[in-house]
Amino acid sequence: MTTIDRATSRRNVLVLALAQALFTIAMSTMIVEAAIIGNTLASNKALATLPAALQQLAVMATMFPASMLMARIGRRAGFTIGAVFGILGAAVATWGVLQQSFWVFCAGAMLTGINGGFGQFYRFAAVDGAEPAWRSKAISYTLAGGVIAAVLGPELAKVTRNVLPVEFAGSFAALIAVSFVALAILQFLRIPLPSSSAHAEPARPLEQIVRNRTFGVALLAALVGYAGMAFLMTVTPLAMSDHHHSFDSAAFVIQWHILAMFAPSFFTGSLIARFGVMRILMAGAVFFAASIAVNMSGTGMVQFWSGLVLLGLAWNFLYVGGTALLTETYRPSEKALVQAANDFVLFGSVTVASAASGILHNQLGWATLNLIVLPFVGLTVVAVAWLAAARRRAPAAEAA
Repeated sequence: MTTIDRATSRRNVLVLALAQALFTIAMSTMIVEAAIIGNTLASNKALATLPAALQQLAVMATMFPASMLMARIGRRAGFTIGAVFGILGAAVATWGVLQQSFWVFCAGAMLTGINGGFGQFYRFAAVDGAEPAWRSKAISYTLAGGVIAAVLGPELAKVTRNVLPVEFAGSFAALIAVSFVALAILQFLRIPLPSSSAHAEPARPLEQIVRNRTFGVALLAALVGYAGMAFLMTVTPLAMSDHHHSFDSAAFVIQWHILAMFAPSFFTGSLIARFGVMRILMAGAVFFAASIAVNMSGTGMVQFWSGLVLLGLAWNFLYVGGTALLTETYRPSEKALVQAANDFVLFGSVTVASAASGILHNQLGWATLNLIVLPFVGLTVVAVAWLAAARRRAPAAEAA
């Protein structure tokens, strides 16, 4: 790996944090509005969350080609390509809403998902060239850019949803400008291609890497944190509407949820450095269990707000912790393949969760959706405890 001086490394993290913020604004708009738009446009109301699911399907399908492409052409060029798809996706989604076409809107969601497939590597790009002691902080500081999105994203959706003749079209039109700004900011990224020595280092077969117990727990923690969160979050605006809460109330809840997702990133890296990644993962699972308990306690505004805040905290600890743990499992020559494999499985699960949530909510209701997630949270607790015990017995065995 070509070394990067500290000043350049910090600037890269700043650029990636701003790009993460703009990327998350687009994602949060989809969260707040996609299910409502889908419920309005789809003839079958069970398909209300299909646009969000198709977006995640595109994220998943983009993972491998995006990772391999960036290994050849670099992070900046790859992220630039992603931002172009973000512009196209926002434009198509706007047209779909204006034309009241469910399937055109779905196409726009899928194009934004391609941007998402590239954007999910922002956190890994922050690690590239960072000194080992700063890696977890680089990940968390990059994700902290989502705090800006938490404040601006839902507000932008509320302010712009009626600026065009058809409700919500203006929100997606605004995302065209957001994606153009992201495109410009990404041009300041300076991350060199891996050195020839990194490529020359022997790479192990992927099968060998994924059998490593550290890899398995890292993937499981991030998967439960992200897919479980998506399963509940995607349908939250519909659940709130069913219980007679307004759109502005749903936007407020999602705003606080996103803030809870990203605000801890200012200190999650420091917490990992101080207490260890295993304790942070366990705390994330506890937050998730607490979220489910609150969600099960009622359907008032207080329950939706506090449950989604706890869900955001759970996502942060499990996702940041899982990502930090994953970076321990691969060599520089294995980076592109392992990162792509991890995120392919991760966002494949998010796709299934997003699609299933609308169907199951339509059939079973909000309370049952929460119960469905609980066993997976329990499995995470068991897996993390098992790996922590194994590391205490034989720490050397966990070297990648």
